[in-house]
Amino acid sequence: MSSSSPLLADLIEALRCLPGVGGKSAQRMAFHLLERERERGLKLAGALEQAMRRIGNCSRCRNFSEDPVCSLCASASRDRHTLCVVESPTDLAAIEQATGFRGQYFVLLGRLSPLDGLGPEELGLAQLNERLAEGEVAELIIATNPTVEGEATAHYLAQLAHQAKVRPSRLAHGVPLGGELEYVDRGTLAHAFGSRQNVD
Repeated sequence: MSSSSPLLADLIEALRCLPGVGGKSAQRMAFHLLERERERGLKLAGALEQAMRRIGNCSRCRNFSEDPVCSLCASASRDRHTLCVVESPTDLAAIEQATGFRGQYFVLLGRLSPLDGLGPEELGLAQLNERLAEGEVAELIIATNPTVEGEATAHYLAQLAHQAKVRPSRLAHGVPLGGELEYVDRGTLAHAFGSRQNVD
């Protein structure tokens, strides 16, 4: 985008780093901040700078944290015998908000994807293995996404759990609550049909 202001061009280009934000959206955001929200824009800039400088990863679970150990790992009220493995901090937040899970987490910050250069080392699996070897975890809940890479990651995690004598479990996938079979996509329906369970 051509602009008489190099600062404006820099702002628009910087906003394009956000997911789903292209050139036009970035331009609208920049113009909006400059036209109507300068004070909030300054607050946003300050918060963004502080977050980028001060937020790191928890040394225990790899979730975002300002402290060496996050509040979830430090909490004495969390069940240390149950460990849930998720792909991202977004997934952790979703589980915290939607369930009554009171165990602990391990955040992979990705999933096994050799094409993207994401192997066991990048996902912190050596660190996870050490945690399982401590002997405190009895169940490893594998909450990776039901994608090809997520399933490969889940398989790898289950092997790690078996080697550490920890019981692995996998989140159920299939027909959504309240869903009607005729509207469920073929892949989901096939997975649900293949993973059917006995009814007591």
